[in-house]
Amino acid sequence: MTDPQTLLRKLFDAAVASAQPDICVPPHLPDPPAGKTIVIGAGKASAAMAKTVERCWPGEVSGLVVTQYGYGVDCDAIEIVEASHPVPDSAGRDAAERILALAQGAGRDDLVLCLISGGGSALMPLPADGLSLADKQSVNKALLRSGANIGEMNCVRKHLSAIKGGRLAAAAAPARVLTLMISDVPGDDPATIASGPTVPDPTSFSDAQAILGKYDIAEPAAALEHLRAAAEETPKPGDARFATAETRMVAAPQMALQAAATVAEAAGVAPIILGDAIEGEAREVAKVFAGIARQVARHGHPAAAPAVLLSGGETTVTVRGQGRGGRNSEFLLALAVALDGHPGIYALAADTDGIDGSEDNAGALLAPETLSRAMAANVDAKERLADNDGYGFFEAVGGLIKTGPTLTNVNDFRAIFVAS
Repeated sequence: MTDPQTLLRKLFDAAVASAQPDICVPPHLPDPPAGKTIVIGAGKASAAMAKTVERCWPGEVSGLVVTQYGYGVDCDAIEIVEASHPVPDSAGRDAAERILALAQGAGRDDLVLCLISGGGSALMPLPADGLSLADKQSVNKALLRSGANIGEMNCVRKHLSAIKGGRLAAAAAPARVLTLMISDVPGDDPATIASGPTVPDPTSFSDAQAILGKYDIAEPAAALEHLRAAAEETPKPGDARFATAETRMVAAPQMALQAAATVAEAAGVAPIILGDAIEGEAREVAKVFAGIARQVARHGHPAAAPAVLLSGGETTVTVRGQGRGGRNSEFLLALAVALDGHPGIYALAADTDGIDGSEDNAGALLAPETLSRAMAANVDAKERLADNDGYGFFEAVGGLIKTGPTLTNVNDFRAIFVAS
């Protein structure tokens, strides 16, 4: 059988490949409209999606999409702008302003083709009237450290925005708006992906206020006052401006897990898909998954070894330490502590976009000997976990996975292999 760590990397590569825009976008492209085709969008996959549209479109296109720094690709007719993620910057704000103007300029016979993927919320940060980019940056940083889940974060973002929560589609009416989405959120809710700029928003200003209260976020004052004023609610389901709007999901975490499962089966390993929408504190999820892995190793349930536990979704990290690392390295470090060098259990946890949090790694690999290598290097796993320093731990033991930008994003990918 293939070396366990090599197999895990093949599973991750298969998951990423299944969500590449040149594979998943073409089947969902519509017929050209009577008028113009205006391409807009945001997200880590949006530039690659735009390039695919250009390659496949039978007529003329124009437009603008914004992606993360390093994720741009060359397009001929669609302008590509790069901006900051996860904390927004002025490049993203300026791009969002121009995208909104393009939507507002669309006519009844035009098609607005909106390309949305994970990361789009931070990359398209157009503040609502009375708010500044600094206000949005401050709230965003606080939410990222708080342990809030993606649905909660995006509820707040929608209500501080002039473009999210359906406002972009509303601006384009009565033009036809077709949104092609690559999901990076648990449950694949279109209203949550990139804060749903073209989708009706079921949440409210009061919901956003409650979320900030839940996590004791009391600054900046301008943002809290904006939420309290609740001057202009986001467009809701049933709003007539969505009559010509449609959303199509072109790739999602479950598809990536199924692609990985196919590779596992071909290698003679039983795949067990635990779920595509796993949420919760990364270190707590790791404890549960360690228990399931031990159950496979000791009792052959829910499948006999060799087997691999596959899962997707988006865990959270409540930052209390000063270390480096995203949720995948935190999950894997907590898994290492929980397994305590259990023989025959290997694991990989990585973000399919190629970036774990804000670091330069996609994730990391764990082997039974990882803890012993750490001890030999005088690195204490429990201390590093307490300091939220998953990156530093796996850097010290040579376990980091660095892919660079993958040009797609179907969220986290986790695989735990249990040898026979």
